[in-house]
Order: sequence, then C-alpha cells, then structure tokens
Amino acid sequence: MRLPLVVVASALLGSVTAVFEDEAWNVDYQFSLLGEPKEDTTFFHQPNPNSRASLLYTLSEKGVLGAVNPKDGTIVWRHLLAPGISSSNASFLRAGEGQDIVVSSVSNQVAAWGAADGRQAWNVNLDGPVADVEILELSDGKETAGVKDAVALIGGVHSAVQRIDGATGAVKWQTKLDSSDTAYQVSASSTEVFAILLHKTMLGYVKIKVISLDPVTGQKTDEYVLSSDSELSTAETIVSVGANSASPIIAWTDAAHTVLKVNLIGTKGVSSFNIEKAGDKNVNRVRLHAPYRVNSLAHFLVHFETESSHWADVFHIDLKKSKIEKAYSLPKLTGTGAFSTSTSDANVYFTRATRDEIVTISSTSHGVLGKWPLNGFGVVGGQHEIVGPVHSVSDVSVKGESVSAIRTAILTTTGDWTLLRGSNIVWHRPEVLAGTVSATFVNPAKAEALVHELEIEAHSNPVSAYVHRVLRHVEDLHTLPALIASLPQKVVGGFLGTSADDVTSDTFGFNKIIACVTESGRLVALNAGIPGQILWSEQIATPQPNDWKPSFVSTEGGLIKLSLSDTAGSMTFNASTGELMANALVVDTENDAASANDITYTLREQDGELLAKQGGKVLWQFNPISGERIVTLTPRPVNDPVASIGKVLGDRNVLYKYLSPNSALVLTANDAKHSVTSYILDTASGAVLSSNTHNNVDLSGPVTSIMSENWFAYSFAAEASDESPKGYQLIVGEMFESLMPNDRGPLGESTNFSSVESSAHPHTLINTYQIPEAISKLAVTRTRQGITSRQLLAVVADSDAIVGIPYNALDPRRPVNRDPTKDEQMEGLVRYNPVIEFDPKWYLNHQREVIGIKDVITAPATIESTSLVFAYGLDIFGTRLSPSFSFDILGKDFNKFQMLATVAALAVLTFVVAPLVNRKQVDQRWQF
Repeated sequence: MRLPLVVVASALLGSVTAVFEDEAWNVDYQFSLLGEPKEDTTFFHQPNPNSRASLLYTLSEKGVLGAVNPKDGTIVWRHLLAPGISSSNASFLRAGEGQDIVVSSVSNQVAAWGAADGRQAWNVNLDGPVADVEILELSDGKETAGVKDAVALIGGVHSAVQRIDGATGAVKWQTKLDSSDTAYQVSASSTEVFAILLHKTMLGYVKIKVISLDPVTGQKTDEYVLSSDSELSTAETIVSVGANSASPIIAWTDAAHTVLKVNLIGTKGVSSFNIEKAGDKNVNRVRLHAPYRVNSLAHFLVHFETESSHWADVFHIDLKKSKIEKAYSLPKLTGTGAFSTSTSDANVYFTRATRDEIVTISSTSHGVLGKWPLNGFGVVGGQHEIVGPVHSVSDVSVKGESVSAIRTAILTTTGDWTLLRGSNIVWHRPEVLAGTVSATFVNPAKAEALVHELEIEAHSNPVSAYVHRVLRHVEDLHTLPALIASLPQKVVGGFLGTSADDVTSDTFGFNKIIACVTESGRLVALNAGIPGQILWSEQIATPQPNDWKPSFVSTEGGLIKLSLSDTAGSMTFNASTGELMANALVVDTENDAASANDITYTLREQDGELLAKQGGKVLWQFNPISGERIVTLTPRPVNDPVASIGKVLGDRNVLYKYLSPNSALVLTANDAKHSVTSYILDTASGAVLSSNTHNNVDLSGPVTSIMSENWFAYSFAAEASDESPKGYQLIVGEMFESLMPNDRGPLGESTNFSSVESSAHPHTLINTYQIPEAISKLAVTRTRQGITSRQLLAVVADSDAIVGIPYNALDPRRPVNRDPTKDEQMEGLVRYNPVIEFDPKWYLNHQREVIGIKDVITAPATIESTSLVFAYGLDIFGTRLSPSFSFDILGKDFNKFQMLATVAALAVLTFVVAPLVNRKQVDQRWQF
C-alpha cells in the first residue's frame, strides 16, 4: 500500500521547520543595537591595564551597557540594565584609570562589570535613587591593590554619600547629609570628596551648596553655599560639575546664556566670563569638556552653540592662585560640531569634529597637531539633510608635537554611531533603529504593480487569466531591448550566485522595503533582502511628549502614507526614494468624509467599554463583566487570504471553517479573581460568539494574543494550583461552522449572510499547552494566497529569542487520552500532550540573542512558499520562512553546473549521433 502524502508530511514535520545549513546566517539578519550613546557615559578604555588595546564603552539612552570593538563595530558584550528607561532617567558609567572593571548605576543600583568580558563583579542596592557615582582615584590605604573604590551620591528623601569597595561592593562608610536640598552630583579632587546639592530659595532661585567630606572616614569637613541665585532659576543651565580631575569645577550660565560662571570646587570664589553672540544669533547651548584624571593639566574647554554655528573657548586654572583664565578661542564655524577630550600622561588634547574635518589641538596652545578632511560620515541621510555630529569621543596617539593616529566615535544627527580612523570610516551602527516604534512592509512601485496584476489573474477564471497574462506580456515588450542587453550579465550572475539583489530587480519578492518610524521622529527604509542595507533615512517630525503616535495608514502603489498622531493629518513618501510627495502635513478631507460612514472601534479605558461607532452614532458596546478590564483586542487581519474554506479530513470528508471577516478576540482580566476571559466577538453586531475563562492567572506577567483565518491563540502566566504547577500557558482555539463533517450548520446553502440578523455561532475547539517560557508577543506567518501552512511566531524575552511553532503541533483537534486513528494519522494529527517543549530547530534567531523585541510583523513574498518576518524593538531582526518547504523555488544546493553540463553533453551527443542515426536508417531501407 502506498504511504499517503499527508503521513509523509507529518513524519517530516521536524524537517520542515529545521534550519538548513545554507540558510542559517544567510537569509536572516540582525542589528545588535545598544541605542544612541549618551555623551557623558561613552569613552575609550583599556580593559587590560597591561595592554594598550582599548574598547569603546557606553551606557545608552535605552539603558543598555555595552562594549564595542573599535576595529569592526561588533559588540563584545552588552547588558540591558533598565528596560524602558527614558533619556530623562539618571544613569552613569565610570571607569578608573588602569582598572579592569567599569562601574554603572541605574535607578538605585550600582554594579561593577568586567571590562573585558562583561561579567558582573558585584552590585549594591542603595536606599534611594543614585544621583551620581564616581571612581575615587585617591586611596584610603585599605583597598585591594590596583582596585579603586567608588563613591555614590544617594538622592531622594534622605540623601547620603557612600564609599563602596571597588573589589567587593561592600560599603566602607556612609554619611547622611541631613538636608532637604536636592542631591545633584558628587565630585572628588586629589584630597577631598564633595557632595553638590541644590538649594531652592523662597524666590524660586537655585543656590549651589557644597559639602566637603574626608575620603577616609566620610566625616564632614566643610560646608558652604555659592552665590548663584542671581543666575540660576533651574538646574538646566548648570553646564558641568567636574570629577576626578586635578581641579574639579562647577560651571553654570544664566537662562539667556550671556554669562559663564565657574567655581573651583573647594574654594568660594566664582569667576565670571561674558559669552559673546554670533552675530544676531543667541547661544542656545553650552557644554564643558574637561579631563578625568587627577594628574592631568588643569585645563578645560567650553563649547558654545547657536542654531547655525558653534565655537569654543579654552580655559586654564592656576592651582596656586586658584585663578581661572581664558587661554584662547577656537574660531566660529557654520553648522554643528562636537568636541572631545583626550589625555596622554599629563597632557590634555581637544579634538574638534565637524561635517568637513577633524582637528586635534593641545590644551596649552591653539596650534593644530593634526587635521583630517572628511567627506561625510558614511551614513544615509535625507535628500535635503546635512548630516553633522552631535557628540564624540576620541582616542589619540601623540608622537613629538603631532598626532600620529586618532580614532573618533561620533554620534551623527541621523542617529548613526560612526567610528573614523583619521579620515577613513571604519564602521557605523544605526543606533536610531533601537527606538523603532512602528514598522511595515512596502512593495516598490514596480513590484506593487506586478503584485496587483498577479492578484487580478489569481481571482479570474482560467480563460480571463490567460488573456490578461498575454496582454500583460505584450505591454512588457517595450522593455525587451533593455532586457536582452542585461541578459548575459544576469545569466552569469545567476550561475555564479552574484546576481544583483536590490529592490528594482526583485523576482521573488524577497527585497521588500521595510519602513521604520523611530521615537526620535525619523523614518528609515531598509531592504528586507540585503542584511544591513539602509535605503534612505528622513527626519519627518520633532516628536512632542504624549503626542507621538505614528501609524502607517496605507502602503499601496509603492507609497508610504503615515499618520503622525490621532489628531494630525498624514504624510506620503515614495517608498523607493523617501521623497516627500506633499510639501506639508496634509489632512485628507475625502478620507475623513468617507470615514464618517465607516465603523470605528474605540476602547474607553476609564470604564473598560468597547464601542462601535458609525458617523458618531453608537452601533453597539461591549461591557465586560463587573471587575474585568480589557487587556487586548485582536481583530482578524484585513489581508488574510484563505486557500480553502474547509479542512479535509483523513477520510476525505470536510469540516467547514468559520471564516467571518468580522471576528475579533478580546481578552479581559479580573484582578480580584486572578482570572483571564477570552471573548470571540462579531464586530458587525457586537455579539459574543464564544467565551472561555481561565483561573489562577498571574496578571503581573505578559498577556498576548493573535488571530488568523479561523483560529486564535493567546498566552499568559499561570499561578500554581492543585491541578497544575506554576508556569506559562499557550491556548489555541479553532472555529468551525459545524463539528459534523460535510455540514455547514445553520448557514446551510445560504448565499447571503448577515452577522446582525443571523444567530449562527461557531463551534470552537480549544486546547491548552504548558510552555517553558513566557511569550511577550505573538504573530503568524503570511503568504500571498494562504496555501502554505502557517507558523505561530512567539517572542520569548527570557531567552532573547523568537520561536516559530508549526500549527500542526498546536492543532486543537489532537486526540486527547488516546492514540490517533488511521484517518487522523493521515491528517498529521498526533496524541495530545499538555506540555510543549520548544524544539531547538524552531528558534528563528539560531544562536543569536535578539533583545528587547516589541513587535513582529510578517508579509507574503511574491512566491507562495515564503513569508517575510521582521522583528523590532531594541534589536532589529529579519528572516524569511518556508513552513511548507520552498516548493516553488530552487534551493541553493541545486547544482547549476551539473545541470548545464548535462544539457551541454546532451547537445553534443545529439549533434554527433544524429548523422549516425540518419545513416543507419538509410542503410536499413537499402537492405530490404
């Protein structure tokens, strides 16, 4: 007896989802990101004091601590310290000279990490939020040799200063400041520790209070207040509080940036310097750059910026006279610029980076020690955008009176982090993508037109489809000359595997454009088929807090229509070039008028109601049971093609699927009862089609859901009960018109159906599975016609991975407490097992770690077998999946050379043998 095809398919289920050796690391790609680096927590540091090799360290705006290899930009190690941290949160990263650890602080935790491998050496949880942390270069005679202690300033209600052992993390001493003033920063000189507090006066001004502490015992030795209330109204105009230098200083300006005030910490005198204007432009930002070594020269640089230019002044400190003097100025230049500080022994060097050049000078004189011209930063900016530096760090090597080598890491205005060695661009990292808040797939205009034509042919009868295809090929004849001219190159490229892989020549639909909107207001386009290729990048808006809700309205015709918020209009861009198709933000009055007749759904958080409105009139409302709140609302996707309206059973009978386009899955939570209830709603009538309640749910964990075709899935964390242990559950349900084969239930032979008038409800089968990890997000693969089997995509944050689960493994029709019958075996069904272990072959990211994934989107390729997958959050990850094998495309293991050699050999044999055959036929005739 011949083995049925479905049995073979079931037996090969593991192979179907396996990772092929020629696809791993090839069809998938990843941006391992850190987030945009912060200026005061980014630096070069030698992880091994006995080696001159250094790494680039940063604690980013996203709360990610990491070390980057300056040679190629790869991440050596990284840790997500504070998920969801904002730029306004205080976070610190410090490294002592000659130390093999770096010390970080986020929230109320201070931790030390191995500089070479990122292993945690120790961590301390403090009694309040950390206002500042510094490395103490001075010794108390008790620390381990070669290890330097840290000093932390604790803010909050009870501010204090702690000295932390650099080897163990033990607290050596703690001094409570007993003050209601705001803890601001901590500083240290070669002999003292200073706590800087901000005192608010009755008139609303700010005075700077300095408390001096003995570094060995922590005892208070002095306290004084600086006269700053005439300039300071907020802490925003405090330019800098230096630390660990030979002469730590406090610098501030008035609100208008007209006067610079500088105090040498430990003295009560304040030096005043007038800030000159740049023509009619006022200074809008002041930054200070100073060395962080106690043995360096007491020099610092102040950087001034206007809307269109920048310049700097260099100051020297006379330690004997406690006097601060302006030494020289650097010229005003148009555009943005960045300054960084480097040290070599006691010498201090300042490096200036502009969009045109990099210049290094000595702090003692304005003479140029090295100059390197630039031709951009190697990043993709907008069509009319001038890319410039935001901030930078440099590592210089000085020989004699010139700089022999320099490395400069620059954050650009496009959000890219670029490293230059002299004038040469070594690498750049698109850290702006770590703030992606929304993304979508877009077809290029040419590919979009082809997809439209194919859809017309797919939904036509065979004769009409054939005629349409012939006419389409006739219209394409005008491209024949160009095609013939490029044919040799395409043949050679296809044979050698070097074909052009871009959005303009995308035969299989792999090179779709991925449009990403970031939280910084930038729209970035990626090529889904080429790892790491950024097509274009445009700054489209300046986001305002609580008003930045970008969403993609449509992506038809190769255009991206983007809505910036709920109340604003939309912007349209060319998906291939990024060109803005309108000069300004446009409110589409036609669509607004049309939307008055459309049904809109609104979730009111205050009372937990779900409303359906049309033209301002409430059609229906869904009110959860008292005590429940709506957690998720998941409608069936608009573009959800279905290849078959029924499921063919092993005996060739059919179960008809419930395929209402108005289905939606609503999950509600009851905090008092620790329960989750799922509702299947008909969004046309508001009727509840089915419901299911789960008790003993841990509502502090993630709850996520997905819906596709006639099935749905959701996941949550379950508390321990008498029936089951604590763990994570995945629930899968499938809806049918009837559970009787070949029966369509109440619908019968009806040709018309109304959700409002009909009382037909689906028959729902549900299975619950215990899974090993929490799922933070669910998605499902999509193909062009829905013929290919679907895979459920699950983001498992604890493993920093994305898992693709075949639907066959989750089928709710799996027989319970019995083995499958022969007919069920022919369907590929296996016995129900309440526990599902994630097969290692299901991990889409292989050995990679994808961190901070917020969402996963999918799109069909042009060929039916393949679905494109794109995940975004902190990291960016993309791949393409073929859940039912690549049945409509040749694999890379196909031997093209053998095929061509066979064809050539047959041609030669035909040419040689043909005359012999003809001669033999003639001879045979003469013989008779």
